[in-house]
This record gives sequence, structure tokens and C-alpha cells, in this order.
Amino acid sequence: MASIKAKALYSFQSENPEEINIQENEQLLVFNEKSLDGWLEGQNSRGDKGLFPASYVEILKPSTPSPQTSNSSFTYYSSPASSPGNHSTFYSPSSPSPYQQGSYEEDDDDDWDDWDDSSTVVDEPGVTGNTNGHNHLHPHMASPYPSVTYRQKPSVERQDSTASRLSTKSSAVGKNFNRFSSFVRSGGEAFILGEVPSVFKTAETYCVLMSPDGPEWSDSPHPFTCTIEEPTKQTKFKGIKSYISYKLTPSHTKYPVYRRYKHFDWLHNRLLHKFSVISVPHLPEKQATGRFEDDFIEKRKRRLILWMDHMTSHPVLSQYEGFQHFLTCTDDRAWKQGKRRSEKDELVGANSFLTIQIPQEHQDLQDVEERVDTFKTFSKRMDDSVLQLTNVATDLCRKHAGGFRKEFQKLGNAFNSISQAFELDQPHLAIPLNKAISNTGKTYEAIGELFAEQPKNDLFHMLDTLSLYQGLLSNFPDIIHVQKGKLTSQL
Repeated sequence: MASIKAKALYSFQSENPEEINIQENEQLLVFNEKSLDGWLEGQNSRGDKGLFPASYVEILKPSTPSPQTSNSSFTYYSSPASSPGNHSTFYSPSSPSPYQQGSYEEDDDDDWDDWDDSSTVVDEPGVTGNTNGHNHLHPHMASPYPSVTYRQKPSVERQDSTASRLSTKSSAVGKNFNRFSSFVRSGGEAFILGEVPSVFKTAETYCVLMSPDGPEWSDSPHPFTCTIEEPTKQTKFKGIKSYISYKLTPSHTKYPVYRRYKHFDWLHNRLLHKFSVISVPHLPEKQATGRFEDDFIEKRKRRLILWMDHMTSHPVLSQYEGFQHFLTCTDDRAWKQGKRRSEKDELVGANSFLTIQIPQEHQDLQDVEERVDTFKTFSKRMDDSVLQLTNVATDLCRKHAGGFRKEFQKLGNAFNSISQAFELDQPHLAIPLNKAISNTGKTYEAIGELFAEQPKNDLFHMLDTLSLYQGLLSNFPDIIHVQKGKLTSQL
């Protein structure tokens, strides 16, 4: 098939040999416009060939007369994951939503409402296994969190967390990730203008208090933590499909549940829908190949732990009923009911503001605007600095595992070669000296291995934390944009 021209919408930095780097606005060649698990294969302007995310590029098609649209640019979108049985990919003549269904996890074609299908799983001892990655333990376990009554409405289109990943360019400036596309559609602009009626009656409230440092969320009435451990490879459909299951144990219930990455992805999307002006960090990145390799599983586990620690420590996100459902539900039927209830929640986007109780103290708008501007400057500088440190540390990790290791191996091999040469001179061979030379070579080779292992002790952990910061910082530009819009409407 002939190559197709495309343009990069966002920058992408490769992390695996099969992937290539692309830069924002770079002209690309796509070998096949049909994405493979959310990835396209093509060539960048520097001649490198490999994979890059389909959601990061725009396919350029020749302009043809059409009664519907004259736009010649089409981008990949997938059907909402909340629509059972609908998994077709289609084109949209608009800018790509950063939350499009771009999941290229191991179970993209799963029917989300068919999690109790017959399958083969690795069961936990004494527990009945289920295909949704969790098991029946305590189906009637009570939760300390009050239930919320919702008015039903058609479920909101699922948004994907794929494009919330930070590009190699600072995300606090430049390309806008359009995080509030659903926010605007759900009435965010109308709320800012004071046109949203307060017609919802709900027990769901989140309080803002006035502290000496300014407004802040009130503490969670039910603080808790949650551990993530024992990533286990499991199978379904008699071994046809495989996935990784994680054991989660919340401290306030002490009952473990088992979740797959797609469950985390669903929760992340609900949080983005629900809390439009709270920065929800992105999940660990997905990977096109090698998702069952030990290094990748360990890396994902470390970053999921950091993500969970942030979520459980947040005074608002940790109280969200959908989050508690994710952490405590152990019954398939109850899981589906809670999932559908979360997807029918009307208090999302702009309407979520109706759940916030604000302090009564008067706020000087000029002072608020100055605070926002100060934070905007800080977040931009912080984003740039975090990105710079991430790039430097990532490059150093590659050198440790590649260049440094190879150089010491070469040095060790050179000493070993001298030792072998001396062994040819048997009449005059000085055995102690020759052993010393040989041991020197082996020592240098061992030093090379130590260099290769060193990032696991320090740089990997630092990069995990920086990744979490990147996810938080990437959301602030749009949050500040909403705040600025509100201030403009008041001044």
C-alpha cells in the first residue's frame, strides 16, 4: 500500500526500539492508515521508521468536494468503550480529542458489560476467580462512604487517558490538549456565565476552607491508604487472551480486590469527566510491545503505586464514590451496577461545581487574579524544569545500560586478551601476574554490570516521581484558562 502523508499534532519520545520520535507539526509518512492497537507504523522526516501513537498524528487526505465537510484532515477516533459491542474505528473531521478511545491494551475488544464470561484464570487460593481481574471475597461488605442519588441520563462518551501523557515539549505552554472539550459540551461555559440552575439535590459535597495561605480543600473525613502488589499474568478465553492483574488492598477495608489496567483506565476517565478543575495525573503509559516483560510490569507497578498514593491522599478525589467502588467492590453484579451509576452521574464537568461549598469570606478579584498569574508562572517554570530533568535522567539511564556498560566491557575484554597472550609464552609465564591481569579484566566487566544496574537504585525512582509531576502539571494550563474565564466575566 502506498504511503500516506500525515502531520504530528504532538511531540512523542520513543521509549522502546520499535518506536520513533516525532515532533509537533512534523511531516510524516504512514505506511498503513489502519492503526494496530492504537499505534501507526511510519517514517519521520529524518528517515527513522517505526511506531508512534495514532492519536498523536493527523492523516492528511486530498481535498474532495463533500456535502458534509470541506476539511481535508481526518483523525483517528474509536467508539466509546461504554457502548457494548461497538468497537469500530471511524474518522472525524475535527481536531483530535485528547481523550479519544485509543486504548491499545491487551483487551481492547472486550465487552465491558460482559465481564462474567466463562474463561480460564489464575485463581487466588480459596477465592473464586472472575474475568474482570477481581474475585468474590466479601460481596456484602459495607463501605464507610454514603451512597449518592443520581438522576439518570445517557452515559457520557468515554474519554481516553492516552493523550494526557506529556509530550517531549513542555505541556504548560504551546499545544493545548483541549482537556475541557467535554467540559464545554456539558455546559462549562454556561456555568462560568452563571447560566446553570442549581437543580440537583445530592448528599455529595466537597468543602473549600480559607486558610492563611488561601483557599484549600477540607480534609477527608475518612483518610486511608491503598497498597498495590503481586502483579500476576492471567488468561481468559482458554488462554487466547492474557492480561496482568494487580492486588489492591485499601487500609479502611483490609479486603483485597484484583484489578486490571483497563479498570484503572476506566476510573481515570471517570475522574476526568467528574472533576474538571482538579488536576488528575495520568496513568503510566501504555506500550505497543513487550507488555508482559518483567521490566515493563515492574515499572508500571511502581508508577501505579505512586498514582494510587496521590489519589488516596487527595481530600476530594479519594471521597469520590466511583473511586471507592473501584477499591471495594468484589461482586460482579454490584460492580456493573456501580459502574453504570458512575457513568450516569449528572454532576460532572461544569455541574460538578454544584457539589462544592465555598467559604463565605469575601475574595478580592484583583488579588485572586494576581495569585492565579503567579501560579501560572510557577507551573510553567516547574513544567519546563521537570521536563529538562526527565530528559537528562532518561539519557543517563540509557548511557548506563548502553554506553558506559559497553566501554567497561571493552576494557575488561582488552585485559583478558593480554592475559590470554601471556599464556602463550609458557616458558616465561608469570602465573601470579597473569591471574592479576585476568582478574582486572573481570573486575572491569563487573563494573560495567554495576553501571547497568545502578539506575534501578536511584534514577528509575526519580523518573517515576517526575512522571507523576508531569501528569499533574500538564493539566494546569486548561484549569487556569477556566479560572481566567470566570475572572473575566466578573471584572
